[in-house]
Amino acid sequence: MKLSNSIDPKLWRSLRNSVGRAIADFGLINHGDRICVGLSGGKDSLLLLMLLRELQQRAPISYELLPVTIDAGFEQFDTAAIRSFSEQLGLQLVVEQTEHAALINTKLRPGSSCCSFCARLKRGALYGAARRLGCNLLALGHHRDDFIETLLLNQFFIGTLKAMAPRMLCDSGDITVIRPLVYVAEEDIITAVQQAGVSAVRCNCPVADADQQRQRMKQLLASLEQEIPQIKNSLLAALSNVQPRHLLDKNLYKDGTP
Repeated sequence: MKLSNSIDPKLWRSLRNSVGRAIADFGLINHGDRICVGLSGGKDSLLLLMLLRELQQRAPISYELLPVTIDAGFEQFDTAAIRSFSEQLGLQLVVEQTEHAALINTKLRPGSSCCSFCARLKRGALYGAARRLGCNLLALGHHRDDFIETLLLNQFFIGTLKAMAPRMLCDSGDITVIRPLVYVAEEDIITAVQQAGVSAVRCNCPVADADQQRQRMKQLLASLEQEIPQIKNSLLAALSNVQPRHLLDKNLYKDGTP
């Protein structure tokens, strides 16, 4: 029995169509691509793999999926559960063993976010795994709400007009990061994973810290949504409707005509 069979058909179709639209809009996947899928065990990456596997079986093009989990070295991190999930989809999980737990204990600066430092280490390990496995794409599970929250975080706390890119070539130029869930709402991910009976796997970090700033953005959006039901869709649309002539970046005025 397919995991998706227990998901409401209308919801599953909507999720599948949203990912398909993102792939088409941004040219995320092409024939012959070899895709490293970052599988943390969280709800977002689990659903991402489910959707990519479904689309792979339906697509008129051929591409490969290689789910990869980074084991940071925290005790009782359940890679067996993630492996079982992958096998239910007919895929073999690759587990990258690292010493990230020890690095965090010795290298994390006082006052710095453990989760942010760990995320950077994991991203580097995923790039390494993708290269070793001969992948040209790295798929990550960032969804619509992540894009919007990052936009607000950068505006409120950094002073930049920036969010995430659905497709971005890494600095070394050999791996392209793709985010196929850009059009997918977090609430729909939660519902789908629950209906599928899939349990998220915790990283088991003993000092994991919540991103307080991101939580504030979530609370702000939830509050505004009561008055403006379409605010999230509007903010996402704003990211694809940039009007440089109405911004203040001096680099836009170098030739006198932004």
